[in-house]
Amino acid sequence: MGKIVAIANQKGGVGKTTTAVNLAASLGVLEKKTLLIDADPQANASSGLGIVVEEVEKGTYEVLEHEVSAREAIQKTQTPNLDIIPAHVDLVAAEIEIVDHENREYLLKEALKEIRDEYDYIIIDCAPSLGLITLNALTAADSVIIPIQCEYFALEGLGKLLNTIKGVQQHHNKDLDIEGLLLTMHDSRLRLSNQVVDEVSSHFPQMVFDTIIQRNVRLSEAPSFGEAIIAYDAGSKGAENYLNLAREFLVKNKDV
Repeated sequence: MGKIVAIANQKGGVGKTTTAVNLAASLGVLEKKTLLIDADPQANASSGLGIVVEEVEKGTYEVLEHEVSAREAIQKTQTPNLDIIPAHVDLVAAEIEIVDHENREYLLKEALKEIRDEYDYIIIDCAPSLGLITLNALTAADSVIIPIQCEYFALEGLGKLLNTIKGVQQHHNKDLDIEGLLLTMHDSRLRLSNQVVDEVSSHFPQMVFDTIIQRNVRLSEAPSFGEAIIAYDAGSKGAENYLNLAREFLVKNKDV
């Protein structure tokens, strides 16, 4: 049975979508059959893998509304072993439209039952909010990765997110684990970046990934070419960081 991992943080600009896309792509390159689900109305994970968002007719919105099956919404990507269920701007309406659904928190979980055995890993890119779509992702997931940028206010909002996860564990998904905290946008030249690493590591010593994602220009450029960093520039620091993260993730899951 495939493991479902949500990438979540209600703060924007923390490297959440970058992590979802590049972790998924790196797992694919490491020969793990992987599905990326874009659960963010901004659809950056979709466009970042070369999907023309305006042409998406079957995506996460339709899956949540149960208009199509999850299998019908899957598209291939150019990255080996990586498929995607894309998003488009209509997904923003789902937040309102599914409020009155029975079992509204379980719509994504139900939709994924038919396909989860077909993948080694399913990665969900969550919106930068703690709304109903993110709640669906956390209810469907086995674990959650929380990206934290190495900048001022890094821990701001983390307590709220951890409380939300605790609430999901109590009411909707008792088996939800925190896979780990991932430090992103690190610049070793800056004292502040290093202070954030020390602070997060001391507060959450057992939860922080050893791999730290460095600030990297090539990593920022890749989405505009519709490619994961491993395809755009396999020799870059960003590609090296995300391959290391994927390897650490697989070791943690005893899948090497």
